[in-house]
Amino acid sequence: MRILLLRHGETAGNLEKRYVGRTDEGLTEAAIQALRQTSEKRKQLLYGLLGPVAAVYASPMRRCLETAALVFPEKDFSGVHVRLVPGLSECDFGRFEYKNYRELSGDADYQRFIDSGGTDGFPGGEAVAQFKRRCADAFRQEVRTLTEKTDGTAVFVIHGGSIMAVLEAFGRPEREYYSWQTGCLSGYLCRTGEENGHFCLTDVAEISII
Repeated sequence: MRILLLRHGETAGNLEKRYVGRTDEGLTEAAIQALRQTSEKRKQLLYGLLGPVAAVYASPMRRCLETAALVFPEKDFSGVHVRLVPGLSECDFGRFEYKNYRELSGDADYQRFIDSGGTDGFPGGEAVAQFKRRCADAFRQEVRTLTEKTDGTAVFVIHGGSIMAVLEAFGRPEREYYSWQTGCLSGYLCRTGEENGHFCLTDVAEISII
């Protein structure tokens, strides 16, 4: 079956290049209005790309729930209800939460994180390896409830970091975590598959719905 991994719409923190993890902010008013004004055009685009939508999953954070409600409204996708997946929430950035690189400039912990190539973890927050494992496990658990016979596409409206974690774990051909970065209201369309007896995602193609 097909899977769409879609990053949520833009927030104020995204515009200011902040580490937005557990801060539960919603979409900007501009993002909401843009989605409302292009709803009919986007609906046709999604039907063409996805075919029938079999299921919609979302992180429980406001930015993902608002995006899911605007992009996949029940009036257009009847019978499809958003299912919350807490395990696909964004990383806990600890002391870096809602700060940007300007505010963190000169911070020894932040410099260590940069020097490690983004693998050193977040002081007072979540270890990067733990975050990646959490997202991969939560995604795989939800996909197990679906089958290759499921008609249509399963949509996951989640976070940039969560998408990178899922695709680093399952995307084929394999690529490193940061190479899977994507913008707001963009993401990846792929298919479930199997490689050497293990679950994977194939035919991965980057898409944007704006």
